[in-house]
Amino acid sequence: MGLFDVFKSEPIKLTPRLTLAVGLVFMMAADGQIEEEEIGQIQSVVGNDVDLIQSAIKYVRTVKIDQFLVDAPALVNDAQKLCLLINVCDLLLADGRADPSEQQLFHTMLNAFGVSQDYFKPYFDVILTKNNRSVFNT
Repeated sequence: MGLFDVFKSEPIKLTPRLTLAVGLVFMMAADGQIEEEEIGQIQSVVGNDVDLIQSAIKYVRTVKIDQFLVDAPALVNDAQKLCLLINVCDLLLADGRADPSEQQLFHTMLNAFGVSQDYFKPYFDVILTKNNRSVFNT
């Protein structure tokens, strides 16, 4: 063992569950701001699994989004892809707005996971309705 080997760490290996958490963290960080709603949303999706969230944050800090979008689709099945995209979209809309950087990232994720906008539109509409709390301000 070399003198500085203690500072080396093994690259984080993606699993389907980690892929979900990483996708959420990438979206959370897309606009450069971390909102309380977004943190709560991630916890509601992955539970209070601190190790998973920390691994996802470490992954996002060390791996570029482009590489994630190459590796991740092969690790998840169709149901997992849709679940990830629905949760990422819900996170995107959790704070009541979708910044251009978040919108672009979401479209990029849709493409990477092989899901068309037309196919996803009904899910988007439901999530948009779910997050439109202004209907109660009458």
